[in-house]
Amino acid sequence: MKTLLEPAAPEPLPGPRSVETITGTARLLMENGVLDLPRPGEGDTWGRWTTLAGLGRRDLVLGRLTEGHTDAVAILAEAGREPVPGALYGVWAARSGGTGAAVVGGALTGTVRFCSGAQVLDRALVVADYEDGPPILLEIGLDEPGVQALPETWQAIGMDASDSGDVRFDGVPVTSAHIVAEPGWYVSRPGFALGGAGVAAVWLGGCAAVVDSVTAYLRARGAADDHQHAHLGALHTAIHQSDALLVRTAEVVDAEPDEDLPLLTGICRAAVEHTARQVLDVAPEITGPTALCRDRRLPRQLADLMVYVRQHHGARDLAALGVELLKGGRR
Repeated sequence: MKTLLEPAAPEPLPGPRSVETITGTARLLMENGVLDLPRPGEGDTWGRWTTLAGLGRRDLVLGRLTEGHTDAVAILAEAGREPVPGALYGVWAARSGGTGAAVVGGALTGTVRFCSGAQVLDRALVVADYEDGPPILLEIGLDEPGVQALPETWQAIGMDASDSGDVRFDGVPVTSAHIVAEPGWYVSRPGFALGGAGVAAVWLGGCAAVVDSVTAYLRARGAADDHQHAHLGALHTAIHQSDALLVRTAEVVDAEPDEDLPLLTGICRAAVEHTARQVLDVAPEITGPTALCRDRRLPRQLADLMVYVRQHHGARDLAALGVELLKGGRR
């Protein structure tokens, strides 16, 4: 039976976690070809999402940074461009709180929030408003003049090591070499929706990591009561439900490229988000305060998952699904 999740939990990262150690691991994975993933929707989407889920299960910050890099590489390929060899990429597209980048008078300006890897990546694909038209996608070297990371803007506990602070662009000259594709292309391409499902695969790995820690805690104690058994069984069931949906969706998008990708991937994201909320609610009830207060691993995993899964907009995204389902007799 196909699954995104390996039967056994992966080995944790060695040593104290920091953005430097996570980035070092990501670079090593890149050098060893682990991040050379199949392109989404081109025959082995399951293989792509399996790797992303495994990285998220190992560590959600590692999953976040490597997902951003692999998404950027896939976007460049979709645009017919090659990534710079050896460069670690991110994709920065947030429009939070009225912030965002814009191209005005041939220069990139503005502040973008939630730029994961702001101080440690080499290059980023940046979505920017373009003059008076639709947004444009730019490839920016992070050592270019006018690019400034603002590390003090990232005060997170969950996903703390992802270095996801603001980045300010102060009149960065935009040339034809920076422009990845024409305005409006970034969100209209087929890979946009598939990239969102790849993020859900990382969330799923984070859910599995929490349950790994809960299971290890119960085994170490040598005893569990009926309520703990029931809650653990419920979490495993929820995770495997989302897993099965992602596996089936991967098969569909590879075999039937004309399917409604935003609808399919939106359902996947909603399902995994729902699973994550179950995990966040029930896991602490299973362990009680001891595992939350006498070991850092489980509390950190819970904090990471709580922050990262909020890339899903909850009821707002569900409402968008409902609107789509009422169109044209869909079911």
